[in-house]
Amino acid sequence: MEPLMISGRELLIDDVVAVAKGRPVALDPMAIPAIERSRAAVERLVAEGAIAYGITTGFGRFKDKLISPEQVQQLQLNLVRSHAAGVGPALDEMIVRAMLLVRANTLARGHSGVRLLLIQFLMDMLNRGVHPRIPAQGSLGASGDLAPLAHLALVVIGEGFATYRGELLGGCRALQRAELTPMTLEAKEGLALLNGTALMVGLGALLARRAINLALSADIAACMSLEALHGTDRAYDARVHAVRPHPRQIECAAFLRKLLVGSQLLRQHDPNNVQDPYTLRCVPQVHGAVRDAIAYAQWVINIELNAVNDNPLIFVDEQSDHIDVISAGNFHGEPIAIAMDYLKLALTDLGNMSERRTARLIDADCNGGVLPMFLTTHGGIESGLMIAQYTAAALASENKVLAHPASADSISSSANVEDHVSMGATSVRQAEQVLTHVETIVAIELFAAAQGVDFHEQMGAGASVVLGQGTAVAYQLIRERVPFLVCDEPLAPHIEQVRQLVAQGSIKEAVTAHIEGG
Repeated sequence: MEPLMISGRELLIDDVVAVAKGRPVALDPMAIPAIERSRAAVERLVAEGAIAYGITTGFGRFKDKLISPEQVQQLQLNLVRSHAAGVGPALDEMIVRAMLLVRANTLARGHSGVRLLLIQFLMDMLNRGVHPRIPAQGSLGASGDLAPLAHLALVVIGEGFATYRGELLGGCRALQRAELTPMTLEAKEGLALLNGTALMVGLGALLARRAINLALSADIAACMSLEALHGTDRAYDARVHAVRPHPRQIECAAFLRKLLVGSQLLRQHDPNNVQDPYTLRCVPQVHGAVRDAIAYAQWVINIELNAVNDNPLIFVDEQSDHIDVISAGNFHGEPIAIAMDYLKLALTDLGNMSERRTARLIDADCNGGVLPMFLTTHGGIESGLMIAQYTAAALASENKVLAHPASADSISSSANVEDHVSMGATSVRQAEQVLTHVETIVAIELFAAAQGVDFHEQMGAGASVVLGQGTAVAYQLIRERVPFLVCDEPLAPHIEQVRQLVAQGSIKEAVTAHIEGG
C-alpha cells in the first residue's frame, strides 16, 4: 500500500481512517527544514541557558523552577513517567494508531522543537505495528490529553506496554520485536509528545466517518419502515424543502426520494389519511439537522488535524534567526469538546427517531393493523420482536444520560494554574458510546422493517413486493444475513448481524453505489 505522506498541513479525516486501518506513513521531505530549524532553536536555548517554559523550566505550577542543561534529559524522562497516570480500559488499536498519526503530523509542522528522529520513530511504530497500551481515562482535555499521551510516550522510551502482532508486551520488548531501539528524549521532546489533542482529534476523526455512515443508514432504515408501514413519501417533495432551505434538510429529502424510486409499497393519495406520524413525516427535518452536527464535527476535526497544539511553540524568523518561544493555549480542547457534545446530542436524537419507528412497526394498535402485533403470526404463544424494541429503548434512554454536555463542566487542576479545562476527552468517549448505541438501534429498526416487508408479501398471497431502488438493496443485504422469523428464536445473533452491516458501512455503501450508479 502506498504510504500516506504527512507534512502537518494536509491530513484529512479519511486519511486518519486509512492509517487506523493499517495504511503506512512517510514524512514529506518538504517538512524537514522547518523541523530542523525549530530543533536547532531549542538546542540554542538550552546552550544559552535562556528561560523557556518546559525547556529550561519545570512544568505547570513548577514553571518558575529553572533546570540546568545537565538535567534536561532527566526532566523529560520524569515528565513522561509522572504523567502516565491513566486508568480504565485500554483504547482500541485503531484509536491508538490515529493518535500516533496525529501526533507525528502535529510535530511535523516544525513549531514543536523536536528532533526529526522522534517524528520518524512515531512513524516507524505505526508502520511496524507497535501499538502502545493507552488507558482511556485520565485526560481533562486541557494541557492536551496528558495522561493518555504519556502512556504513548512511555513506549517510545522503552517502558509501559504495547501490543505487537496481537501480543501484549512490555514497551521495550515490543520495540525489540519490531527491530526498534528505545529513544532517549532530549529537551522539549517529552513535553511535545504529551501536550496536544491527539486522543480527542484522533478518535473524533474516526467517529466523524462512522457518523456519516450511520446517518445515511438511518435514512435507509426510515425509508424501509415507511414502506413496511404503507406510509407516503409526499412529505419528501422537493418543493416542501425548497421553501425551508436548510441545505442538509434538502439533501436528506433528495436522498430519501432516490431510495424510494419505484416502490410499490408506498400509500397512494388517500383523503382520509393524508399524513404520517412525525418519525416518518419529519425525517428530512430531523435527520437533516443531524447531518448539520456531523458536518460541524468534520469541519472542526479537519482543522485540528493540522493544528500545532503543544506548548510552548517555537517561532524562528528565517531572516534574522530570532527565536520566539511563546507559551499559549493551543492544547485546550474546547473546539473539539463542543463539537463532540453537539455530535452526541444529534446522534441521540437520531436514535430516538429510529426507536420510535421500531415501536410503530411492532405495535398493531399504533400502525393501524398494517402489520401484526410484534411482527409475529402466532401472537400470544410467540412474542416476536417484542423485546428487540426493549433493547432499542434501553439504548435510547442510556444515550439521554450520555448526551449531557461534558464541555459544560470544568474542574481546576495543577494547583489552580490550569483553572479551566474542556473535558473534551470525556465528550469524545461519550460520543463513541452514543454512536455505537445508535448503530444498534438503527440495526434493530432495519431488522424489524425487513420483517414487516415480508409480512406484506405473505398477506399479498405470495406476490412479490416491490421496494424502492435503494431499500431493495438494503433488504437483500439483510436477508443474506438474517432470515424471516417464522417462529420465536434468540434475537441477539440476528441483531448483531445487522449491526455489523450498519457499523461497517456495508448497507450505506451498497445502497449509495446502486442509486448513484443507476
